Amino acid sequence: MSTHGHTETWIERAEAVLSAAGHKRGGARRAVIELLDSQSCALTAVEIEDALRTGERGVSRASVYRVLDELEALRLVQRVETGQAMVRYERVCEQGGHHHHLVCDSCGLVMPFSDEALERAIDKLSERVPLRVSEHEIVLHGSCHDCRDD
Repeated sequence: MSTHGHTETWIERAEAVLSAAGHKRGGARRAVIELLDSQSCALTAVEIEDALRTGERGVSRASVYRVLDELEALRLVQRVETGQAMVRYERVCEQGGHHHHLVCDSCGLVMPFSDEALERAIDKLSERVPLRVSEHEIVLHGSCHDCRDD
């Protein structure tokens, strides 16, 4: 959304949506939102808790999960299933920022990747299948450069 040349940031959108849903401003919520805004890829709740513990504001794991549930219910964050028996969360960006994930099955590293040719192929596939694809998530598994046997 743009107002007089100003493009709304994800934090501004999140705060507006939370306020409209009747949520009060809170320190834990603000800390989680600021952390998610600074990330380029999905994090687990434990990683979010650990990152906030090392920062200025410690937030309990229960509060992290509560905030993530609120944000997910309002479609501000999405769950990312990487097949590692852990759910990861990342912010939902309205414009751009869409990416998929590479997962190293040896060390657990999760890396974002984007590919325009893949997006075009999914758009073409959507025209041929009996389902209008509204969203998608691709997770590729393998071994990262540090773990593979070359």
